Amino acid sequence: MAELPTNKSDYFRPLTGVRAIAAFMVFFHHFNPFPEKYFGIRVFDFVQEFHIGVSLFFVLSGFLIAYRYSEMSYFSFRNYMVNRIARIYPMYFILTSLTFILFGILQSQYSLQDLYRYLLNISFLKGFFEEFKFTGIAQGWSLTVEETFYILAPLIFLLLKRSKIYLLGIPVVLMSFGIGLVLIFSRINFHGFFISNEFMFNYTFFGRCFEFFIGISLAIIFKHKLFKTRFRYFTYAGIGGIILSIFLITLFKGNFDTGIRHPMGKVVNSFILPVFGVSMFYYGLLTENTLISRILGSGLFVLLGKSSYIFYLIHLGVFSLLLHKITNNYILIFLALNIISILLFKFIEEPLNLYLRKKWIRKPLPAEGIPLNHK
Repeated sequence: MAELPTNKSDYFRPLTGVRAIAAFMVFFHHFNPFPEKYFGIRVFDFVQEFHIGVSLFFVLSGFLIAYRYSEMSYFSFRNYMVNRIARIYPMYFILTSLTFILFGILQSQYSLQDLYRYLLNISFLKGFFEEFKFTGIAQGWSLTVEETFYILAPLIFLLLKRSKIYLLGIPVVLMSFGIGLVLIFSRINFHGFFISNEFMFNYTFFGRCFEFFIGISLAIIFKHKLFKTRFRYFTYAGIGGIILSIFLITLFKGNFDTGIRHPMGKVVNSFILPVFGVSMFYYGLLTENTLISRILGSGLFVLLGKSSYIFYLIHLGVFSLLLHKITNNYILIFLALNIISILLFKFIEEPLNLYLRKKWIRKPLPAEGIPLNHK
């Protein structure tokens, strides 16, 4: 969910368009328009695995944050967090509060338990608890993953300045730490806090950190031109890798709702897909002039990409429920959600983002920053 670089020379238009594709994939995962009865089990199961749009977001966040911040001479943690908060928090706070208010009115629920859930939601802590991860804006669990990465990213970049070997070591340490938390708290069962390895690997940064590190690795490779080849079809090879990964995940569905619930499906989603699908696709978009890159970099897709964060937040929840009371036509609901997202982006999200940055970001003195280039 990270913003793209503000410097025009560093602005990657196709990567903005990709955000729209990722959000749309998650939408079709939740509202599969290809019922098994008419399209067959293979097509239905394939679209059911479009949750991999979340993986596209995670790899993209790793790339963008690393590209912009990993090699700054002096790192202002204050400005960095203001950027993160201005980008993520205002619309999330508004939509989450609206969700709790409306559901409270409709369901006549005003208890301390609801207040507790609300506080966990607006603090991004809900994603650490199995019991609360889908409360409020259900898909907001992924923002807990993102925020954990944002907080740890400065330390990660500091270590990478010392040695790139940490690209391999840090994910292992983070996953081991997550497993350790499960070993401790699964015995306590405090509202499902790190209740199982399945929960940890599917819904927390510690289990999904590899996707972010693939993005970080891609940023380093691209920025320093470390990978030179005459091969000019990474875009299409990456798309092929994504399609193949989705197909492989479907093979492990069995009695689960999605194949990612199976351990091998999880391996494909968190390791094979980012390496042989998403990163190759992104590298192609960064280095190749193709029909795909031109479409994703078009004005329409850039606008859809900029408003995709709101689309992601509202495609399930209050707005979606209200639209479903009006019509059950997937196409009309999809179009309406995009129109609402664009309007909210133009008149609320973007102005708030700019206001907060203007008000709170200040030019740091060298002594106030973290010297990331120190060895």
